[in-house]
Parts: sequence; structure tokens; C-alpha cells
Amino acid sequence: MPKQPPKPEKNKQAAYDKLATMYVKYVIIFRKLEECYDQMVHSQKRRTIRLVLDSTIGRILELKEELVKLAILEYQYYDDFVADMKLIPSDLELPIPKYFIGENAKVLKEREKLLGTVLAKMGPQGSNDTTNESIMTTEEAIKLIQVHERARQGRLRAKFMAQIRLQEERERQAKLRGAPKIDPNAAAIIIQKIWKGYAQRKKTKTLRSSELAFIGMVSTVQPASQKSAAVSLAKKIEEKRRLTQEQYEKEYQEALVTVKEKLKEVEGSDMTEQMQDQIRQWFLEVRDATGKFPDYPEAEDGGSAAIFKKREEVAPPAEDEEGGKKGKGKGKKGKEKGKKEEKGKKGKKGKKGDEEDDPGFVMPPSNFVPTVNEGCTTYNTVWQDRDETANFLQRHDTELIKQDKRIELEAEIRIQVDELMKEELKNLKLAVERDKGKGKKGKKKKGKKGKKGKKGKKGKKEKDLTPDRTIESLYEELVQEGIIVRCPKVRLSDYEGEYSHLATALLQDSKEPMPTAADVRRLITELCVLPLGSQIVHEKAPHTKSVVLVGPHGVGKKLLVHAICTETGANLFDLTPGNIATKYPGKSGLNMLLHMVFKVAKAWQPSVVFIEDCERTFMKKVPKTDKADPKRVKKALPKILKGLKPEDRVMIIGATRRPFDAEAKPFCSMYQRIIMLPRPDYGSRMILWKNMLTNNGGLITDSLDLSSLAKVTDGFTQGDIHIAVTTVLTEKRIQQLRRKPLVGSEFIPALSKLDPVYAEEEEAFKEWYGKKTPLGKIREAEIQKALEEAEDPKGKKKGKGKKK
Repeated sequence: MPKQPPKPEKNKQAAYDKLATMYVKYVIIFRKLEECYDQMVHSQKRRTIRLVLDSTIGRILELKEELVKLAILEYQYYDDFVADMKLIPSDLELPIPKYFIGENAKVLKEREKLLGTVLAKMGPQGSNDTTNESIMTTEEAIKLIQVHERARQGRLRAKFMAQIRLQEERERQAKLRGAPKIDPNAAAIIIQKIWKGYAQRKKTKTLRSSELAFIGMVSTVQPASQKSAAVSLAKKIEEKRRLTQEQYEKEYQEALVTVKEKLKEVEGSDMTEQMQDQIRQWFLEVRDATGKFPDYPEAEDGGSAAIFKKREEVAPPAEDEEGGKKGKGKGKKGKEKGKKEEKGKKGKKGKKGDEEDDPGFVMPPSNFVPTVNEGCTTYNTVWQDRDETANFLQRHDTELIKQDKRIELEAEIRIQVDELMKEELKNLKLAVERDKGKGKKGKKKKGKKGKKGKKGKKGKKEKDLTPDRTIESLYEELVQEGIIVRCPKVRLSDYEGEYSHLATALLQDSKEPMPTAADVRRLITELCVLPLGSQIVHEKAPHTKSVVLVGPHGVGKKLLVHAICTETGANLFDLTPGNIATKYPGKSGLNMLLHMVFKVAKAWQPSVVFIEDCERTFMKKVPKTDKADPKRVKKALPKILKGLKPEDRVMIIGATRRPFDAEAKPFCSMYQRIIMLPRPDYGSRMILWKNMLTNNGGLITDSLDLSSLAKVTDGFTQGDIHIAVTTVLTEKRIQQLRRKPLVGSEFIPALSKLDPVYAEEEEAFKEWYGKKTPLGKIREAEIQKALEEAEDPKGKKKGKGKKK
């Protein structure tokens, strides 16, 4: 019996809960598979795990797509599922597979080397604008030096005189007091008292801090410079494992060639003879049955392999005539009943109206589940019960290579045998025809039939504007023009922040929760990093061609773009309006620029095309002061976006802090996914202060109240906090930390010079997202519909029925 299709789920919340639980379980599986693939050195086992790993990533992205459609939200919150399944928030963090970079390390090194050589030829890229610099004469320069030198000498003289006066005052006071008279025993007792008090206070303080650290009330963050022995040992083992993986992979690739050659020498002739005997036997069987030799199957149909496949197929058992007739009768009756039922259902639908309009949620078929099943089957049949006691070093298994290569060799030999046997069959037919004296009628018609249907419509190919140039030369030109830029090495984990613990509770209370940094990291990983990192995932998973990062200043838009490029090894193309303003002028120049960018991006994928201040491209009216002509790519980019195929690992990423200045319709049609980046919440600010202080050489002591700092900086972004930390922690201040610990008040002057994100600005972003973006509009409509139904659940339906 075939499997019945899943029943549609009409309750959206139940469907969402089911998918979210499945998503969390797949994430846990993904984390374990990624760790397993990274730790294993056996080349053949790694291939099986890689197959399942890529398919698991793809399945996670499919579930994410369906969750977005159900919840009508880009951000998904799983805090209640984490609590129900007794997990911790870090269990839901999507890891970035290390093979994204590890397996392409050689290619990335060569590319980095090429980029370095081109930049070295260009020299230091300093600012060449000297128009604003005032030209100073020699006399003015000498006068300025003299003023500053005299001022310096005056300050030193004043300081020296102050020290002399202080010393004289001390000597005068000592003369007035006279020589001190004190008993030596009393002096010793005073010294002992002070020392013992100091020693006891220090001991008590140490015990108290260790007790608080033990119960988790005080953070035990060590400076980044102090590396533990365990971490360094783990890194050494990891490097050793990487070398072993590379060595075993090289040996495995060599074994694939040598084993095939040996098989060809040993078993090749036997395979050829066996196939020829089987095909000759088939010739005789068909001639005995039909009286003539058969036509040889074409290579397109599978050649001689198709003959033996047909023989292996078992014909279904013949039914009795009565049984067959009964079955036919039943079939007719069943059809009639089915038609009647359909008519009845249609009638009922007409009566019920809107109640039956919603068919319910059904999960669409997956592109990845069959591959997961295939990998599991391979593990069960090949590896589960395999005895590997003799393979302690986990080298490749030669017998398994033989099995695979035997099939491959058989296919190659069969092609050669088919050519020989075709000639032999042709000669046999000619010999029989000569003996019988028959002509060669009917052969030409068959040949003509075979030619039919071969003509097909040729698809339009894009015109190559640079057919005579290599990719290396185009890459070099784009680097010289500043279009391809070197990406700073930034990890996605550097986008620090806390996990959201109350998001689901707020949603249930009909309040929109603000996503945290952990939610942003997960969404960026799902939409950008995982698809760009794996070719298999990008081809089969839901295709996202363009993304825009929307948020106020300093929330980390550019940092996230750099992190995407670092984690996937992608090239970074900068098409910011200000960067391409004076480059490749005119329409033909723009076409050449975009052609070169996307030709190199597709050839050396993955690639990211970054457009900062992307709202300028879609502005209604460009200010007269803006001479960059930001609208020059407005028509060209959407056309290029449509031409991107699933096999092209190229993504366009925009960044904007003023999306409301752009025309909503073209802006939202250009960027498929709109990601809102909010300012950090209290928990994220606590983590940011702690990590930024320690990373910049600061020491966190009891005198520094991080909680108060996190409260005071409500409204400030990650960039603002970073500026405040770097402003305070100068080299001189770091040297003074031992005797003068940091205090929260030191950061207030630096913060007072920065503008926070005000509530009005945050509301403007929310309003724009809710009223202008496609997903926001759908969500607003759903909320409005739910409110109307809650107010009058029965009255409106009755009114509609009366009108009809």
C-alpha cells in the first residue's frame, strides 16, 4: 500500500508548534553531525556524513521558510520549545561548518595572494585630497614651533618651582615639630597592628571573592592575553587532525586511480568475454523466438544493459478472468461513488461559504529528506556492522573502493563491448540476408525516425562583453578600481549579545518582541552563511538572492557583511553609490562594470555584492548636493537579480539606516528579505561591556558596576559602546589599571558626545516595516482580521449569509 499523504492541519498554531519542534531537533542533529564530520579522519566515512550533513542543513532552511510563512515573521523565537525540551540557549546556536573554509583553503590562499600582489603594486591608499590643507610659509612654521617650545619650557619651570616650594614647606614644618620622640616597643606594636589588619583584610577579601565566584555571582573573565594550556593543546591536536585528514584524503584519491587500474588488468578481460557471451546468447534466443536477429539498443537507451534490466523485471502475476472482471466492476462503481461524493462536497462547500475556504497547512515535499534517508541506508548497510578492529588508524577501505570501481569499470567496458557487438550483429544480419537473398528495405525509415525530436529551442545566452579576457585580468582591474575590497577577518560570533527568553510570552500577549543579537546571528546564518557555504544546499534550498540590513547607526550592519564573507570565504564587491560615482561613466561603462562584477562573482564564487546606503538608489528625489548619481544602477540591478540561478552562489546585500527615504515598491522588489537590526537590549549590553573591556586591555573589578553601565547606555548601539571603550582605554590608562581601577563614571564624558537611538527613530523603523514591506503588510492584515473576529465572531458571518 502506498503511503497516505499527511492530513492538512487547519490550526495554524498547532502546525507552527509541530514545525518549530522539528526545527529544534534538526538543529541538534546538525550540531552533532558537524562535530562528527570535523573530528573524523576516515575519508569514506566522511563522505557519507557529509551527504547527510548537507541535507540536514537544507532541511533546516526548508523548515525555516515554512515557519516564516506560518508566523509571518522573519525572526522565529524558540524559547518555550527550549524550556520544554530541557535544553539551554547555546544548544540552539547554529554552528558554521568548518569545511566551508577548510576544504577551500588552497583556493582562498591563492586568491588572497593575488589580491595582495595587486594592492602592493598600487601602493598605500592614502587620501590624495590636498585642497583643504593650508600652505604654511617657513617663517610661520618657525614661529609656531617657537611658541610651542616656549610654552613647554614654561610648564616644566612652573612644575619644578612648585616641587621646590613644597619641599621647603615640609622642611619648615619638620623644624617646628622637632625630632619625634616615641618608644621603640610602641612603634613596633603600631607596625604589627597595621600589618596584621592589612593581611587579614586581604585574606577575607580573597575568600569572599572565591566564594562568590564558586556560586556564580561574580564573573571570572580572564584577559584575552592569558591563554590556558588546555586551549593551546586543543589547537595543536586540531592542527594535527587537519593534516591527517588531508593526508588520508590524498591517499584515498590515489587509491581510486590505482585500484581501478589493477581491476582493469585483472578482471577487465573476463568482464569483456562474459558480456560478449551474454549478448551472443541473447542474439540466439531472439532469433529462435522470432526468426530474425534483434535490433541493438542505442546508447541513449542504455545499450546492452537495458536488455538485462528488462529480463530482471518480474512480470506481475496474472489474475483470473473472473477476478479481473470483478475488479473492473468495482473500479467503475468506485468511480461513480467518487463522483457523487465530489458533487456532494461541492454542494456542501457552497452552503458553508468561508468556513471551508482554508484547506489547512500541509508541509510541501522536501528536496533533502530522500538524501538523508539514502545516507542513513548507506550507514546501516555498509558501516554499522563492519569490523574495523584491524583499522585502528582509520585509513581508507580498499574493498569498498573495489566494489564502486568494479561498477564503474563495468560501465566503461560495456560501452566498448556494445560497439564491437553492434558490428558483429550487423555482419550476422548481412550474412543471413545474403543467404536468403533479401533486400535491405525498411532500414532508412528507422534511421529517420531516430533523428526526429532532436531539435530543441535554444535559450538566449547573455552577451559576453569581455570574451577575450581572463578572469584573473578582470579581477585585477576590479581590485585596482576599488570595486573588489579586502574583507576584514571578522567572525559571526563577534556580533555579541544575549538570547531572548521572553519573546514567546510577549507574542502570546499580542506584543511584538524586539529581536536580540542571538536572533540576528541565527537569521544571518540561515539566510546568508549556510546557503553561500555549500553548493548542494544553495541549489536545492529556498533561493535567497538579495538581503537588506535595516537599522540605526552603529548596530553592526557592515560587521555582519564582513562576517558573512569571512565565514564563507566569499569575495566582497563594493557597489556603494559613492564608490562607483566616477568610475566607468555612461550607460556603456555601467554595463561593462556590472558585467565584469557578476562575471567574476559567478566564476569565483561564493561572492557578496555589497551596497551601502542602498536607499539612495531608490530615492524619489535625489538632493542636488549629491553628485554620486546613486540612481544609475536602479534599472540594471533588478534585471541582473532575475538572471541569478540557484547554481550561482552570489548574493546582493544592501545596508541602510534610512529606508523610509526610498520608494517602497521598487526597494522591496529588489531585496527579497528585509532584516531589521535593533539596538541591543540590557542583557546584550552587559555582554558587550564585559567583552569589549577585556578585549581592549581593561580589568573588571568590584569598583566597576557593569549593571549600572548597561542601564545608563540604554539606547546606545554596539558602535557607540565600542567608541566609548576605546576612548577611555588609552595606553596610558591601561598602564594605570593596577593601582587605579576603572570606574563607571569615566565612560560618561565619552558617551555624552554620542547620539543614542531615540524612541521616535525606533518607532519610525517599526512603522516603516509594518506598513511598507510585504511581510509587514500581511502581518498587519492578519492582526486586524484577528481583532475583528475577536470583537464580533458570529455577527459578521450571519450578515454575509443574509446578503447571499
